[in-house]
Amino acid sequence: MSDLDLDNLLGAEDDEGPRRRSRNSRTTRARSRRRQRRQRRKGFAAFLLAMIIIVGVVGAGGYYGFTWIRGLTTVKDYTGQGTGEVVVTIKEGQSASEVAQTLVDQGVVASERAFVNAIGAAGKSASLQPGEYKLRKGMAAVNAVPLLDPARRLKTTLTLREGLRLSQVYEQLSTATGRPVKEFQNAAKDAKGLGLPSYARGRLEGFAFPATYEVSPRTSPEDLLGTMVERFDRAAEEAGLVEGARQVGLTPLQVVTVASIVQAESGRYEDMPKVARVIYNRLNRDPQMKLQMDSTVMYGLGEYGIAATHEQLKSKSPYNTYARLGLPPGPIGNPGDHAIEAALNPADGPWLYFVTVDPKKKITKFTDSEAEFFRLAEEFNRSQGGG
Repeated sequence: MSDLDLDNLLGAEDDEGPRRRSRNSRTTRARSRRRQRRQRRKGFAAFLLAMIIIVGVVGAGGYYGFTWIRGLTTVKDYTGQGTGEVVVTIKEGQSASEVAQTLVDQGVVASERAFVNAIGAAGKSASLQPGEYKLRKGMAAVNAVPLLDPARRLKTTLTLREGLRLSQVYEQLSTATGRPVKEFQNAAKDAKGLGLPSYARGRLEGFAFPATYEVSPRTSPEDLLGTMVERFDRAAEEAGLVEGARQVGLTPLQVVTVASIVQAESGRYEDMPKVARVIYNRLNRDPQMKLQMDSTVMYGLGEYGIAATHEQLKSKSPYNTYARLGLPPGPIGNPGDHAIEAALNPADGPWLYFVTVDPKKKITKFTDSEAEFFRLAEEFNRSQGGG
């Protein structure tokens, strides 16, 4: 081959090579752009898919989170008026939260929070009072609140009048509560449990204070009798019984005994200080006089009446003050405030005798003369139709 031919051949290759490379370069760039577009589309799709997944996860988490939080904040409560019957006891000093726990324990309301919210909304959190209330099981808390109104307490109001003997107190408590008298008699034996003062010497007679009490079948005899002793303690403290007993030269038990006789023998409150003075004048007389109180004789015999018969006066009982000097061994009943006050602050006077000449009108006359006493006794007999 000649040089010319060789040059032409080489020259031809040189001219064609760049053109071929240019075409290949354009193709490569086009392909690259297509790949980039496909990659961008894939990237966007992946991003979009990822966002959808993230939003889904966040949404699901938010839903379940909201449900969980709502479960914590939603108060568990029943609906409606409930069924059946349950008696709930609210104790002295209990808060609304403590009452709520009691209601939950007895199946009345579903949760403490439901009741606390309901009674708070009603503005009655501070109006809860001790006592027994009739409710139903499974009640909506808002329906339970009105049933705890103090006016709806299950209670029987019992007024024990002044001067009742303990045996009479037991009978009235038995009637009011439906409990046997024996239960009250047994409860009275626990002096420490009842909180009797030490000077009572373990006997309840004289310390079951006459007043008005709230009782119910669910109240125990111990609680009822203990409440009466507490009421006596308040009266004794207000009257200054212990210190006052020293001033009249007696023990506190003797003062209560005097008060019980004053209570039994007096027709009116205004006569009580005079009756007390007759008792002290006889006790302090030299030589000492017998008290000669019909009420003490009757108590010792377990009988009732305003004037003992000749046969009753023969009693060997330690309560027969016609036969024995001094005070009887203990109270003959349960005196009230006025009688205790009279025993501590007797009236001034020389009287040694008194006669209730007209029991119906409660007229009592006093004298220091034995002769006058017999005339008063005759007046009494005439009022009784005895001549």
